[in-house]
Amino acid sequence: MIHQPPAGARDLLPLEVAQKAWINDNLQSVFQRWGYQRIVTSTLEWLDTLTAGGAIDGSKVIQIQTSESQSLGLRPELTASIARAAVTRMAENTFPQRLCYRANVFRHPPGGTHGKQMEFYQAGVELLFASGLVADAEILLLLSDSLNELGLRDWQLILGEAALGRSLLQPFPENIREAVRHCIANLDRVGLQNLDLSDALQIYALEIFELRGEPLTVLERVSQFELTAEAQEIVANLKALFDLLIGSASQPLPIVLDLTLIQTFDYYTGIVFEAVSFVNNQSRVLGQGGRYDKLLGLYHPQKENYPGIGFCLNLEELHTCLLQSPQLPNKLNGNAWLVIAKASEIQQQAFQYAQKLRQQDENVRVEIELGGRSPHEIREYANRSHISNLVWIDTDSETIETL
Repeated sequence: MIHQPPAGARDLLPLEVAQKAWINDNLQSVFQRWGYQRIVTSTLEWLDTLTAGGAIDGSKVIQIQTSESQSLGLRPELTASIARAAVTRMAENTFPQRLCYRANVFRHPPGGTHGKQMEFYQAGVELLFASGLVADAEILLLLSDSLNELGLRDWQLILGEAALGRSLLQPFPENIREAVRHCIANLDRVGLQNLDLSDALQIYALEIFELRGEPLTVLERVSQFELTAEAQEIVANLKALFDLLIGSASQPLPIVLDLTLIQTFDYYTGIVFEAVSFVNNQSRVLGQGGRYDKLLGLYHPQKENYPGIGFCLNLEELHTCLLQSPQLPNKLNGNAWLVIAKASEIQQQAFQYAQKLRQQDENVRVEIELGGRSPHEIREYANRSHISNLVWIDTDSETIETL
């Protein structure tokens, strides 16, 4: 098996690397324009760090056992690691903290799916030590700006509210509330109808299923429910958030308010969202995020809580959606040169000429012909390698050939 990568792993060849680098570079450029600074955290974390807060199932973590029998894991996402670093090593920095990242993450695939991908690539941001309407709006506008920068057009922002979702579930008996939550989170209408609920609660549960659509329309509909004072305040805050987004966005945000977007864990405390693309009649989740105001306290030495919100973008999905885009590079760097010494005794001149080309243009790609090939073979190689300029070095001259 030494000729194959492990099941669930894959190699990236040069063109795919260049394309994903283009996506990443554009995203990082947007992040930095918004004031976000790149952070790099450890690929390895304590298992307890990764599973704190309940957002990550320990069975999804690829674990590594040390000689001291201490449980380590490969990070399946970045938020936990960044939260740990922020409260332990950046506590004296000026608040708020705007951090961004680009990194690979690792996840065990679900049982019975041998060979499914285990390594993924993400880029994202975390806005830490900041709460409130303006911080939420910044993250959503930054997400929109990032996707628009890549040239993506046919996408939607599906937005829910974790605390409001939990409030809507309160009328259900405690012993069945989790089952209801699971059915709504997974849009399992049949499963919901098979639960042991009274007629009134069945009708109420199906009404929750319909809380999806144009934001102000959905807010008007949910306002007719018998809401707690806390839920009424959340609805008012959502209305204010949408007003702020409408007035601030450089172009309309394609937002769908979906109050069935209820998480099956308590990691998120406020807005939750997914960016979804619709290409060739197929939907893809480009990224996801939300507000988590209790996570940082899990890592703080004195267990002090601080607010946070962020999102991650999935590079594989972005890459797939952009494959037909004219912006995505479809070949390796076109400004490429091959320098050929016509005789071995003038190889030094070839190296010198190649270095001069590199110094003139930092984006140029310059290769040296290593010898042993005929002019015909050299030209065939250049065409396959997307090299358009050949420089033939002679004792007292250089000849440039454009293919």
